[in-house]
Amino acid sequence: MRLLERMRKEWFMIGIVLAIAGAKLEPSIGVNGGPLKPEITVSYIAVATIFFNSGLSLKTEELTSALVHIKLHLFIQIFTLAFFPATIWLFLQLLSITPINEWLLKGLQTVGCMPPPVSSAVILTKAVGGNEGIVITPLLLLLFLGSSSSVPFTSVFSQLFMTVVVPLIIGQIVRRYVKDWLERKKPPLGAASSSVLLLIIYTTFCDTFSNPSIDLDTVSLVLVLFIIFSVQLSFMLLTFLFSTRNNSGFTPADTVAIIFCSTHKSLTLGIPMLKIVFAGHEHLSLISVPLLIYHPVQILLGSVLVPTIKSWMVSRQKILSSSEHHVVLSYRE
Repeated sequence: MRLLERMRKEWFMIGIVLAIAGAKLEPSIGVNGGPLKPEITVSYIAVATIFFNSGLSLKTEELTSALVHIKLHLFIQIFTLAFFPATIWLFLQLLSITPINEWLLKGLQTVGCMPPPVSSAVILTKAVGGNEGIVITPLLLLLFLGSSSSVPFTSVFSQLFMTVVVPLIIGQIVRRYVKDWLERKKPPLGAASSSVLLLIIYTTFCDTFSNPSIDLDTVSLVLVLFIIFSVQLSFMLLTFLFSTRNNSGFTPADTVAIIFCSTHKSLTLGIPMLKIVFAGHEHLSLISVPLLIYHPVQILLGSVLVPTIKSWMVSRQKILSSSEHHVVLSYRE
């Protein structure tokens, strides 16, 4: 019974494994020009559906209160979309001399360029992931990966605009009229987007498995998994140390937001974006692999560290409130 409950909870992770396995068994169904016609159904309809759902669920009315925390917002922006990709790029210069598959390394760079999840628990992350990421991420991909993308720059942005920005805006407009219904009924928009994302992952890997020249060695895969785990843990520690310095000006609650928002990367935005930026690229699925690994690792690390971080935050808030209380008492005396 507990296993079934666990499987129901982790259905998306299981879905990723099944989607890749299905693509391996019968790649001809999901290839370009195949029965599923992914060049239309995935590139346009599936991606647009995900961002329409994001627009519907994005509580814009809460964003204004989040933007009050300008310092916090700026820190997360700079760390996620400047420090993170630049550090990964420097690290990859060292890794390029190793025998690790070069397309997996390029995939690691794409992970660095991604914005935080739109569906993150912290509303501030929505502000970051929902706007700047759509513009900055493709620029970063083109900057760090250069001519790896076979699609013209203007074509990338026009498709991103039509399949990401427009559906997001339409979703927000529709939300204004159905907000009460959404809050009352709570339709499973997240589950619907995740299901569509599985279709995108499936068709991406169908292209790979139908190409006999692509080979992925297990050693490279294991090393990339270890690198991703190490990078996440190191960056979480780094953001914790930086945001808890005496003169940082961040509260314990800010620190928790920084740890998760700065180090988490969006699979929902990432996979469709890679599909657009690297459209027609024979190594697209290999480039996608590190992002597919990063997602479960960030959930795993998050679930393991949440109790520790929560207890730290509560104890830290108690210390701060008691010290403030002492200051008030001494002032009265």
